[in-house]
Amino acid sequence: MCKTQILVAESSRAKLFLAETPTAALIELEDFVQPEGRLHEGDLVSDEPGSDGGSTGQGRHVIDDRTTASQMAQISFARQLAERLETGRNTHEFDQLVLVAPPEFLGRLRDELGATLNKLVVEEINKNLVHDSSDVIRSYVSVLR
Repeated sequence: MCKTQILVAESSRAKLFLAETPTAALIELEDFVQPEGRLHEGDLVSDEPGSDGGSTGQGRHVIDDRTTASQMAQISFARQLAERLETGRNTHEFDQLVLVAPPEFLGRLRDELGATLNKLVVEEINKNLVHDSSDVIRSYVSVLR
């Protein structure tokens, strides 16, 4: 019997499902919410970026960090989800894993998964299905057909 966990996620919400066999119904195990993932950048930071004072050149220059606060919130959420999946792997909750997320967040998830967990990923679906029913989600997962 091959147990499959399916993580359906976006930047602010995720659902974790289990299919105990390829033909079994999906069982929702957990629902995750990251409110910061819905906020706009201006809502996450309290003031403007720093300035270098403009002592040379054409006046003041804004100092821009490469990672925005909203990106940091997404990375934090992806890390939280990866930790939950790692716990499931360690307790043998599943044999294989399917990731379903929009492309940008799918990349963040992939970055947070450890090498051992990545080996269990049998399918990735570049789609936002977090608000869809389990039947719709199941229809996209080819390893469950």
